[in-house]
Amino acid sequence: MTAEKIPAWIKQVLMPELSEIKGELKAINARIDATNGRIESTNERIDSLRTETKMEISSLRTELKMEISSLRTEMNVRLDSLEKRIPVIEKIAALEIKIADLEKRLVAA
Repeated sequence: MTAEKIPAWIKQVLMPELSEIKGELKAINARIDATNGRIESTNERIDSLRTETKMEISSLRTELKMEISSLRTEMNVRLDSLEKRIPVIEKIAALEIKIADLEKRLVAA
């Protein structure tokens, strides 16, 4: 149906309504576009946070590995030192037993 065949009263009633609906649709589209922009911005921030988090976790993992390695080395050094002392302690204990035995003999004599 062409515009010429539409009665004038329908034009008067429908055209303002159609214009109003058209304006509302434009406003809705503008809000949708703004919302899409915010969503994209939020997605970019989330991606950025993911990247930062991955880098921080990687850095912490590296630091933790280094700290564990350092502690392992320190514990090995300390254990080696203790192992070297054990024979000396055993000898001292044996000497203490011999001294105690000698003291008993001297007291008995």
